[in-house]
Amino acid sequence: MSDTPTLPAVSREWHLLSRPVGWPKPEDFALVEAPLPQPGEGQILVRNEYLSVDPYMRGRMSAAKSYVAPYELNKPMQGGAVGRIVASRAEGFAVGDHVLHFGGWREYAAVDARHTVKVDPEAAPLSTYLGVLGMTGLTAYAGLLRTASFKEGDVVFVSGAAGAVGSQVGQLARLKGASRVIGSAGSDEKVKLLLEEYGFDAAFNYKSGPVSEQLRAAAPDGIDVYFDNVGGDHLEAAIGSLNQGGRIAICGMISVYNATEPAPGPRNLARLIQTRGRIEGFLVGDHYDLQPEFVREVGPWVRSGELKYRETVVEGVENTLEAFLGVLRGDNTGKMIVKL
Repeated sequence: MSDTPTLPAVSREWHLLSRPVGWPKPEDFALVEAPLPQPGEGQILVRNEYLSVDPYMRGRMSAAKSYVAPYELNKPMQGGAVGRIVASRAEGFAVGDHVLHFGGWREYAAVDARHTVKVDPEAAPLSTYLGVLGMTGLTAYAGLLRTASFKEGDVVFVSGAAGAVGSQVGQLARLKGASRVIGSAGSDEKVKLLLEEYGFDAAFNYKSGPVSEQLRAAAPDGIDVYFDNVGGDHLEAAIGSLNQGGRIAICGMISVYNATEPAPGPRNLARLIQTRGRIEGFLVGDHYDLQPEFVREVGPWVRSGELKYRETVVEGVENTLEAFLGVLRGDNTGKMIVKL
């Protein structure tokens, strides 16, 4: 703890004050000053350099039973973060090392070293470990290859395709031999990005007309795989265009995250009988066994520039909430990152 005198006495951290109903409001949160945490035995103190804000965090703000415990009220929230160790009481972890961990939404975090992963800022920019080479990238990889059982020659449709996960799904499908990759996005600018930068074969703005009609035009011969980030009318459209033996991987349904009434389900589920189609939800946490294989395969594509990625960077811990709300609004292109 020889570094302690050079460290500040306090750290700023975001607390959840009340559980949002519908769209989260600024008064549901507070940025508070707390005494600088001290690492216990087996722990490290990390000065966060980049924080991740993600759509799944909206679910943790609710008290409803889910796959992960809800955020506690009046306690610091959690999320992916990457930072530099400034004090260590854990063997094998030295001051100056960089780690990936889940003590986000704050400037400093004392975390169990065994729940962190060392990352190399020389191998790739630190922010990529929260996105293209982190949980975001693994979500795309596991969902496409394992859950959706992608195979060469498949026609693939991705919703929310300009987002962090969606853009990677489409590129992975292309690099692995998809016969056609189609994406939907919420602006003409994002559609252009899908076509010109990410190499999608077709893309459309879902605000420009019915999704089902636009998808049929983009995939006249139907689709074999649908990677769902949106739900709602996108899911119904995908079922309508599904080929025999088609697979749908449900990653997220951002269209219903802030709904206060239950969203109507797809009205055409009977098509799954005709197509022998399959819908399966998945969580990246069930697929961490793929992480080494994922980094081994995708890392070189990122370094060579074959797999492109975008980041939307917001500066300052005080702007973390606004960055999160921006993700829910769709303000980001690619991964939303907060730089401290």
